[in-house]
Amino acid sequence: MVADAGHTPGHTDFDVLVLGAGSGGYACALRAAQLGLTVGLVEKDKVGGTCLHVGCIPTKALLHAAEVADSARDSERFGVKASLEGIDMAGVNAYKDGVVARLFKGLTGLVKGRGITVIEGAGTMTGPREVTVDGTAYTGAHLVLASGSYSRSLPGLEVDGERVLTSEHALRLEHVPSSVVVLGGGVIGSEFASVWRSFGADVTIVEALPRLVAAEDPASSKALERAFRKRGITFKTSTRFSSVERTSEGVAVTVEDAKGATSVIEAELLLVAVGRGPATDGLGYAEQGVAMERGFVLADERCRTNLEGVYAVGDIVPGLQLAHRGFQQGIFVAEEIAGLAPVPVEESAIPRVTYSHPEIASVGLDEETARSTYGDGAIETLTYDLGGNGKSQILQTQGFVKLVRRTDGPVVGVHMVGDRVGELVGEAQLIYAWEAHPDDVAPLVHAHPTQNEALGEAHLALAGKPLHAHG
Repeated sequence: MVADAGHTPGHTDFDVLVLGAGSGGYACALRAAQLGLTVGLVEKDKVGGTCLHVGCIPTKALLHAAEVADSARDSERFGVKASLEGIDMAGVNAYKDGVVARLFKGLTGLVKGRGITVIEGAGTMTGPREVTVDGTAYTGAHLVLASGSYSRSLPGLEVDGERVLTSEHALRLEHVPSSVVVLGGGVIGSEFASVWRSFGADVTIVEALPRLVAAEDPASSKALERAFRKRGITFKTSTRFSSVERTSEGVAVTVEDAKGATSVIEAELLLVAVGRGPATDGLGYAEQGVAMERGFVLADERCRTNLEGVYAVGDIVPGLQLAHRGFQQGIFVAEEIAGLAPVPVEESAIPRVTYSHPEIASVGLDEETARSTYGDGAIETLTYDLGGNGKSQILQTQGFVKLVRRTDGPVVGVHMVGDRVGELVGEAQLIYAWEAHPDDVAPLVHAHPTQNEALGEAHLALAGKPLHAHG
C-alpha cells in the first residue's frame, strides 16, 4: 500500500525502511520514493557507502591516474616527447577526493529531492521490521537489509593501518611506497598492484589459489599474468601466507609454497586483499530470527529473507559482491514492494570487470563451467585476438575476446582482456541475456574504428564467416 506523499520529518514509521545507504540501499530508497512510497534510510556513515567513498569510485580514480602516468612514461611510443617527473600523491588524492565529493553532493541532492528521510547513526534490528538508532525505534511495513561488507583479514594477521593495510587504508596513502606485498590476487589485489606498479613501486602478489583472478576464465588469468610479468609485477600463486613481522624498514612476510617450502619477502607495506565479508555482526539480524549462514543473510531470488516483509540486498547476500549487483537488487526490491512484479536479477548475467592494466571483463559462464553444465561435447569456443582490431592497435593494447557458446546454440559466456574492455561488457551482457546466437549478432553494425568491433568480429568468426580473424 502506498502511503501519502511528503513524509513528515520526525515520524518513525515508513512504508519502506532501509538499513544501509550503500549502492543497494540508496538505489532501493530512490526507486521506492519515486514510486510514491515513504522511505526511511538508515546510515551510520555517509550515503553512498563503500563503493562511493572507499571502494569502486576512488579506486578507479587512482587507476586512471596510473593510466596517465603510464601514458607519460611511454609517450615516445606515440611520437610524443614527454617525461614522467614523479607522482604527487597530494595531487592524486585531491583529484580522487574531488571526484568522490562531486558524486556525493549529487547523490545527497537526489535523496533530499525525493523526500527520503535519512536517519543518521548506527542502526540495529530490534524487531520483525524495526530498526533502533540512538535509542529511537523506527519501523517499516517493509524492511530492507543492506548493510554492505568490510575488508576481511586472516586469522592472526593484525591490520595496523600503517604497515599492514586494507584497501581503505591504501586509498589514504600520502606517498608512493617503494615496495608492497599484496596478499590476494583477486580483483582488489590486482587493481592495487597495477596502480602501485604504474606509480613506480616494486610489487609482489601472493595468491593461495593456482592463478590470479581465479574467478575468471583461465585464459583471462593467463593473459593478465603474462601482462603483469611484462610490467615487472612479481606474483607467487599456490602460495600461502604464514606470518608477518614488522621490521625497521617495513614488513617481512613469510609465505609457504605448494611444496611446503617457506620464503620471506621484505617490503615497505603489506596490503591485505583477501576479499570482503558481510557486515552483519552485531546488527541484530540473527537475534531477530533472520536465517543466516557464515555471516551472510540468506535470501531467495526475489531477495526475500525467511521473515515476512524483510528483504536483503547487496554484499550481505551470498553471491557476487559488486556494487552494480546491489544497485540492481535495490531497484528490484522497491518495485517488488510496490507490486510491479519485476524480473529477478540473474546472477550469471551480472557483468564483472577488473580495472587493472590490462582490464578483464566478462559475463556469463566460463568455459569450464559451461562444459560441466551442458556437457563437454556441447560447447564450442572462439578467441578473437585484439591484434586484428584497429582501435586496439591505436591504443597499443593486447588481449582478446573469447566467446563460449552451446553448439548450434546461444552464446553463454563472453570473456575479454585488454585496456578499456570494461566499456564493451554492456553489449556482451545484452548478447548473453538475449540468448543470442552468433548469427544474431553478426549482422549488427559496429562502428569503425572501435574496440567494439572486436565483439562483432568474434561473432562473425563464430558464425562461420570470419573477416579480420586468422584461421
